Amino acid sequence: MFETAELGHTVDKAEYKDEIPKLREALLDAQFELGQKKPFPVILIVSGVNGAGKGETANTLNFWMDPRSIHSHAMGEASDEELDRPAMWKFWRRLPPRGTIGIFFGSWYSFPMREHIEGGKGQDYLDAYLDDFIRFERMLAEEGALILKFWLHLSKDNLKKRLKTLESKKETKWHVTKRDWEGVDLYDKMIPVAEHVLRRTSTAHAPWIVVEATDEKYRNLTVGRTLLKAIQGRLKDGGVKPLPLSVPVEALEHGDSRNLLASLDYTLELDKKEYAKQLELYQGRLSKLMRSPKFKDRSLICVFEGNDAAGKGGAIRRITAALDSRSYDIAPIAAPTDEEKVQPYLWRFWRKLPRTGHTTIFDRSWYGRVLVERVEGFCAKSDWLRAYGEINDFEESISRHGAIVCKFWLAITSEEQLARFNEREATGYKRFKLTDEDWRNRDKWDDYVRAVCDMVERTSSELAPWTLVEANSKYYARIKVLKTICERLEAQL
Repeated sequence: MFETAELGHTVDKAEYKDEIPKLREALLDAQFELGQKKPFPVILIVSGVNGAGKGETANTLNFWMDPRSIHSHAMGEASDEELDRPAMWKFWRRLPPRGTIGIFFGSWYSFPMREHIEGGKGQDYLDAYLDDFIRFERMLAEEGALILKFWLHLSKDNLKKRLKTLESKKETKWHVTKRDWEGVDLYDKMIPVAEHVLRRTSTAHAPWIVVEATDEKYRNLTVGRTLLKAIQGRLKDGGVKPLPLSVPVEALEHGDSRNLLASLDYTLELDKKEYAKQLELYQGRLSKLMRSPKFKDRSLICVFEGNDAAGKGGAIRRITAALDSRSYDIAPIAAPTDEEKVQPYLWRFWRKLPRTGHTTIFDRSWYGRVLVERVEGFCAKSDWLRAYGEINDFEESISRHGAIVCKFWLAITSEEQLARFNEREATGYKRFKLTDEDWRNRDKWDDYVRAVCDMVERTSSELAPWTLVEANSKYYARIKVLKTICERLEAQL
């Protein structure tokens, strides 16, 4: 792969001087159109051999274009805040919004490659990360992102020459680091690993482009021209081009009317005396578990979904009563903001993940895509259908980092919901809980039942299982929630 990148490409000074003004003007025009229409984000990964000019390339693009809509990220060693969260958290929170360009030099590929080359991690370790990256980039592409990945290549001899040349000049000596020279020593180990990575992860929607970096002028022109053609081509095609759905939605539907929610026993209940006794028991148990030394390297994520008026808020309050207020956050999820709409769907949830030793409780969650957005038609069938896989990947990623995920669907009957709606309407201090949307949702009860059953079937896993809570009795539901969390924590810790 890299042999073909060492052909001695060069650009003479006169040609470079003549080409740059035209290229800059065209790049700025494309960038302006991208910013005006905001049809998609552009994600550039600038990777390659240490010392090949990754930082210089990013700086050149910033100089040639309007830097106000370019976000450059030099991803070095993880901070303490980043180490407390899943590895991809720091990349998710830096994804560029639609209409802008994000440049990553030191990308998600850097850490697992370094661990494999220098840290002694095996091939299976590296390939597991690469599988994650393939799915991640496919998700970004399906959300409409334009992804270009540049590998800046130098032969070992040319790398040595470049470093020596930079060190010999006073104005560029500071560019060369100890890490760059260590890269020379590791070069022979690195090249076969890099070739493997590029072969595994170069796809039609996120291709690797190998650029010979011996001549800086050729390197800069090649990256600039490739970026220009990619943006112009996507703008000409109309912007967002979601990947095609390979399996018709109808082929995945069940042929009978049986469902999980109909099988629940909604008569289960607790009397007030027994409820008070068990509430004290499980809140005490939860408080003790959360103060366990074993929890300091874990985190707890509770997801609450359910029918309108099913009692999510009451259940959440019984959990937080057992927790230190400094150690938890409640994330009420409403319709996405303008800022959130120009990012991939899961972006706003990645930002709210707890650090180790902490808890986040989601009142509504990422499951909105396969529930309300599906039923109300707020997204295409292809969007909500692929969301099952994306959600499973997301939950696997956070679980692998140590998060204990508890997901609850609070279920009530249609008759019970109507009674609670009428009570809210008649009670002054509860009236704010009832909206026109709640009444509209009742008209689509059967559609929501189908969506919930599909959701549980396709996203309940050993790492992040769903717990269906019979919630006609609020007392019974609250105790079942507390008990489930305690049992999950005890099993995990």
